[in-house]
Amino acid sequence: MSVDKTVGTAAEAVADIGDGSSLAVGGFGLSGNPVQLIEALRDQGAKALSIVSNNCGVDSWGLGLLLASGQIAKMTSSYVGENKEFARQYLEGELEVELVPQGTLAEKLRAGGAGIPAFYTRSGVGTQVADGGLPMRYNTDGTVAKASAPKDVRSFTLGQTGERDYVLEESIVTDFALVHAAVGDRHGNLVFNKATRQFAPPAAMSATVCIAQVEKLVEPGEIDPDQVHLPGVYVHRIVEVGPDIEKPIEKRTVRAAGPDSQEENR
Repeated sequence: MSVDKTVGTAAEAVADIGDGSSLAVGGFGLSGNPVQLIEALRDQGAKALSIVSNNCGVDSWGLGLLLASGQIAKMTSSYVGENKEFARQYLEGELEVELVPQGTLAEKLRAGGAGIPAFYTRSGVGTQVADGGLPMRYNTDGTVAKASAPKDVRSFTLGQTGERDYVLEESIVTDFALVHAAVGDRHGNLVFNKATRQFAPPAAMSATVCIAQVEKLVEPGEIDPDQVHLPGVYVHRIVEVGPDIEKPIEKRTVRAAGPDSQEENR
């Protein structure tokens, strides 16, 4: 693999993602969605994809684009509430869904990238996450076609907490990852902006091949090593998409204008 990991276009970067591939995709809500790579993958046409991501975008943005084109067979997510097409496909038996607590999902990806096959966590103990029975796929008549299986639960004493139950969670390793970063260099070192950092690094770590889109591409050495959020060892392809890409807000909340509002008077 060349030290220079840049590719010319998003289409070139995702060209070898085949039918049935598994992908970890960065993004937190609509923050940090690798939309140019997602659009290129939609146009490329790979089908029956298994995708691991915190959420599935919205109906017209992010991974919602792949849902609309019927390219996703399974979603592993922690939050899916803002996508009507997601709900329709899930409830009508077109889409398999594995729900995972948010922190557990991030750790499953991180641990997979670190070579740790499984770990125990308190999250989910005493719920269907541990006990099994969460609907993963429905029949067209609304009955459950597939439910989650029970997981191993063991008791441990951790520090001063006393003995408590913990559930075994298997780590995640995917074929590919798609992530968005603010800055990257030709060696693949990446810097993320704010909430984008929540899921992009563990998603990138989990993949056999990580593909990153960056707003600004710089030369090796221009990024202070202390500012690198993800080392280039985890990144295999990088494509520059520029700083002027669209960045929608999922839910815009504003303060009412008033005479005492300094923000409104600026």
